[in-house]
Amino acid sequence: QVQLVESGGGLVQAGGSLRLSCAASGRTFTSYDMGWFRQAPGKEREFVARINRSGGNTYYADSVKGRFTISRDNAKNTVYLQMNSLKPEETAVYYCATDPGYVLRLRPQDYTDWGQGTQVTVSS
Repeated sequence: QVQLVESGGGLVQAGGSLRLSCAASGRTFTSYDMGWFRQAPGKEREFVARINRSGGNTYYADSVKGRFTISRDNAKNTVYLQMNSLKPEETAVYYCATDPGYVLRLRPQDYTDWGQGTQVTVSS
C-alpha cells in the first residue's frame, strides 16, 4: 500500500487555475504510473490524466486537453495536476492514484492505491 495525500484544492472562479499536488509515501514512487481522477457527487469517478513512471509520457481525457497538465517530481515523490481555465462542471473531488502496471489504463478499478481526495469547487 502506497499512501497518497492530495492537496491544493479549493474554491476558484470559472476560468481560474489551481495546482493540485499528490505526495506519496515511501521510496517506491517511481514504480508506479500515476493517474488523476475526479468524482462529483452522485457521479462516477472520471479519468482526468495519467503520467508514466519517468514522466516522459502523459495522457489526458479529451475534456481537459490543452488546459490541464500532469507532471511529477520523482525526487519529491510528488505528482501534480495544473488545472487552467477551470469550468464549473469540473467541480469535484480530485484523487490521485497509483498503477503498478506498464500499459495505459484509464479505468478507476485498474488503479490500486488512492488518496483521500481534495475538493475543487469552480464557481460560475
